[in-house]
Amino acid sequence: MGSLRFFLIISLSWILFLPFTHQLQTSQTQILLQIRKHLEFPSSLEVMDAFDGDLCNVSPSRNMTIACQDNVVTELIIKGDKPFDFKGFNGLPILNQTLSERFSMDSFVTTLSRLSSLRVLGLISLGIWGQLPDKIHRLSSLEFLDLSSNYIYGQIPPKISTMVQLYSLVLDANFFNDTVPDWIDSLTNLTFLSLKSNRLKGQFPSSLCKIRTLADVYLSHNEISGELPDLSALANLHVLDIRENKLNSVLPVMPKGLVTLLLSKNALSGEIPKHFGQMDQLQHLDLSSNRLTGSPPPFLFNLPNITYLNLSSNLMSGTLQNPLSCSAKLGDVDISDNKLTGTLPSCLGSSSDKRMVKFSGNCFATNLQHQHEASLCAESLAGTGESRRKEKLLIVAFISGAIIVIVLLALGVFFLYRRLCKRTVQEQPVPPKVVQESSPATVPSELLANARLISQAMKLGAQTVPVCRSFSFQELREATKNFDKSMLLGEGSIGKLYRGKLENGTLVAIRCLVLSKKYSVQNLKVRLDVLSKLHHPHLVGLFGHCMEGDGHDNSNVNQVLLVYEYVSNRNYRTLLSETFPEKVLKWSDRLTILIGVAKAIHFLHTGVIPGSFNNGLKTNNILLDEHRIPKLSDYGMSIITEESEKHETKGESTKSRRNLVENDVYNFGYILLESLVGPIVTGKEETFLLNDMASFGSTDGRRRIVDPVVLITSSQESLSRVISITKKCISLDAASRPSFEDVLWNLQYAAQVQASADAEQKSDSAS
Repeated sequence: MGSLRFFLIISLSWILFLPFTHQLQTSQTQILLQIRKHLEFPSSLEVMDAFDGDLCNVSPSRNMTIACQDNVVTELIIKGDKPFDFKGFNGLPILNQTLSERFSMDSFVTTLSRLSSLRVLGLISLGIWGQLPDKIHRLSSLEFLDLSSNYIYGQIPPKISTMVQLYSLVLDANFFNDTVPDWIDSLTNLTFLSLKSNRLKGQFPSSLCKIRTLADVYLSHNEISGELPDLSALANLHVLDIRENKLNSVLPVMPKGLVTLLLSKNALSGEIPKHFGQMDQLQHLDLSSNRLTGSPPPFLFNLPNITYLNLSSNLMSGTLQNPLSCSAKLGDVDISDNKLTGTLPSCLGSSSDKRMVKFSGNCFATNLQHQHEASLCAESLAGTGESRRKEKLLIVAFISGAIIVIVLLALGVFFLYRRLCKRTVQEQPVPPKVVQESSPATVPSELLANARLISQAMKLGAQTVPVCRSFSFQELREATKNFDKSMLLGEGSIGKLYRGKLENGTLVAIRCLVLSKKYSVQNLKVRLDVLSKLHHPHLVGLFGHCMEGDGHDNSNVNQVLLVYEYVSNRNYRTLLSETFPEKVLKWSDRLTILIGVAKAIHFLHTGVIPGSFNNGLKTNNILLDEHRIPKLSDYGMSIITEESEKHETKGESTKSRRNLVENDVYNFGYILLESLVGPIVTGKEETFLLNDMASFGSTDGRRRIVDPVVLITSSQESLSRVISITKKCISLDAASRPSFEDVLWNLQYAAQVQASADAEQKSDSAS
């Protein structure tokens, strides 16, 4: 009887538990479907209609990512296609721009908060409108929140201050019109803050200075006013962008580790302080369109890492120090539209492919046709003379005062000495004992900066990607029709590549990787798991692997099958060879592709310890999807083959790492080169470098070697910028090659210049 009772209890428990497990999974699915309904069925979620399995298994795409852990959703990123119009919104829905008047922000956030395990949430360009309610704080596990490019207005909810797990908060391109909240320092783990392109007003929040973890701050294109506080406490700050606000103070003390400082289009005044000369990591400095006075300090031009310096459209006067030392890395200088006088120093005297200098709108004795009129310059010279007279008077007064003080001190010492000499007993002072403390070992600032970037990248990667899946050989054999020739996509130096279709209908690319020696299965699994966590929009995603013979952990293998996402379009090299007018890549298209790939490579260098190098950088390893979004394939081989570790175990690990980075920069230089001139025949690269590179230096030479499509669709300034950075990348002197951060910045600058030129040309055509 007791046995029967026990059997009934166990059976009943099993029956009750089964529907509960099913209910948990169903509830998460129902919430996702309700969110889709709230968002009025955006095209990015159409995959939900065709997919009848577990939504956690939907392959991530450019516009949607769903990731799960333990049967609950932990990551949700949805990107829509709603246009953003900053001027046309007044708080009410707009046809074809916002969600309809039926949309309720309160109901939407209530539904969203039921995904209580979310760690990553991105809702971008979906036309969401209304005031963000305080109940958003119910998502207490959030670490990453991005609601950019929507129509959210009012104040930033105070209850966000309780979301202490947040390390990235992005609310760009909305209509928040209150102040930057003073409770922001409650987010003690925050490393990335971006509130740009809103209508935020009031004072710059001093509480921001208390968040010591901050690395990147973007507050540009708002209406923030008043004074900037002392920011030196933000020792980890890497980027500070406060362009186009209403700040009206002098320049405060800045963190010495800043790499990018953008303060243009404010009302900042006074002279540039001397402590700017201690910012050795600074690469990009933009102080243009302010009210800065004095003459440009010479140390700005010779900061060790400075590449871009813009001091234009200020009230600067006086002369530049001559001779002036300019940093070898300084590529762009703009001192135009001031009242500078005298002669231009030789290092700024002429623009070239290595350095572009703008100095028009001043009172220089050089290039008079682009300087101010003589009357305005005469006033400037008179003002300079008056200021010099004042300086001389001050110097004379200072010297006179110093002499008087010295005389008085001398008299005082004399009388004191006479009194001491009269004493019969003189005390002999005991010499103090010197205790020398051992100073702590110093850590290079470059290493600290890299460590910060690595920790951010690994944190994001670890939370968004499941452990690398292990496929059976039978699964992959069926997916490729027994590795039939009809499924073969190509064959390279690292093995054959097949197209496949998994049982659930997902298309994949399968690389048969042959290793140079045998590795333990356990070792390889760890490395492949690291590789699978390197998720980036411009990397081909690694879904999983298959070991030779479904190897056990204690066995050794020299072949592994890597299962990647399938990218349907052709590779970049093929498209560069395209001749059909509707398929050719214009210059702006090429820049977009290059920027995406550069971002991916920079991520590979910093997203894993000790870094992924030698990443197969060539044009035919850049794949493009149906939207022409570039994705780098065959990356990370150094992680699998332990190449990174070998270099790290050597005595000169930092130097070895730098050499590997420079190799990737060099190979990316070839990609830039082929973007300019078209595909170069394999094996002829060195011949091209020897015979044709010099042609970039002249207009006729460029016409001869640059792709005609590039010549027709590019602006002169944009093209010159890319030619300049290309030359630096493929320099034979490895030490002079730029960092990937610098390469990326130059490409983005070239794209911005090209976009402005295209818009201007379109405007001229319309008129």
